[in-house]
Amino acid sequence: MKSLLVTIPCRNEVNFIEECVTAIYQSNFREAIDLYVTVVDGMSDDGTRDIIYSLMDKYPSLNLIDNVKQLTPYAFNLGILSRRCDYYQIVGVRQILSSNYLSKSIEILSSDDSIWCVGGNVENVYLNDIGEIISKAMSTSFGMGLGNFRVLENSTFVDTVGTPMYPSWVFEKIGFFDEDLVRNQDDDFNFRVTKTGGKIWLETSITIKYYVRANFKGLYTQFYQYGYWKVFVNTKHKTVTTYRQLVPPLFVTYSCSLILFFQIPSPFNWIYFSGFLAYLSILIVVSVKLSIKFKEFEKFLRTFIILHFSYGFGYLHGILNFLLLQRKPSKNQMKLSR
Repeated sequence: MKSLLVTIPCRNEVNFIEECVTAIYQSNFREAIDLYVTVVDGMSDDGTRDIIYSLMDKYPSLNLIDNVKQLTPYAFNLGILSRRCDYYQIVGVRQILSSNYLSKSIEILSSDDSIWCVGGNVENVYLNDIGEIISKAMSTSFGMGLGNFRVLENSTFVDTVGTPMYPSWVFEKIGFFDEDLVRNQDDDFNFRVTKTGGKIWLETSITIKYYVRANFKGLYTQFYQYGYWKVFVNTKHKTVTTYRQLVPPLFVTYSCSLILFFQIPSPFNWIYFSGFLAYLSILIVVSVKLSIKFKEFEKFLRTFIILHFSYGFGYLHGILNFLLLQRKPSKNQMKLSR
């Protein structure tokens, strides 16, 4: 009989942990399977642990492990190493799996050895108005770039997914999640998957209901860190893992250069400025199309600007820190935004 371990990294998620765990145990399997669930908790103090203990009485295969370091990659590895199984699924607490998510992922992985990882489509549930705006912006190619798994509508091969399942032998081949990475540990791991010859499949017939809780300050910090830590991943592998990551830092560099460029009078100034005008035009058009009410327009403008510039500035900070100054990661960039 095949076995599956679902790892749930968690800290202070009292409002979502029960629904997350319950959805996993209500999964429909086409064949008998030994299902185990491990919540790796970062020492929650909001009542989350009390709910987990009550759920352990209901589900005997549910386990709780402490993550005293309170960092995501440690949670991933602690869960995976807690039990030997045939397949490993990683699920965030605010990610509610569809009933066919686990069975379909196992079916895909067991039918094709070239596929090392499977993930599904995200269906957002908004907990506030800003979260809805941010989610809609992140569901566009303009917001996240061409080829990002968040904007794809059809099942296909991708370079990473957000809620992955892996067969156990993947970890035997390439090791575990890099515990030096506060951010981008999943991107790093999936880059190692593709670098070693594996494929990653996005299956749109399986879904994750994701509770979006967001604000602009947290968004800026989150994407600044994504850019910053992406450079760290690149230096680790001595290569650029995806070329679309270069667009935000190049655009930020170009935008900042406009200030200096216009200090030198030239008839070619407006030609150089035309690229920024094109960006502004696309920004306005996309924001208008997404806006249902007029007051949403400004929020969409703000969201796209934060997405692009925060990532770009973070990436440039990473280049300065890791490539030019040869420094270790900054402690300030080890603080998560949520």
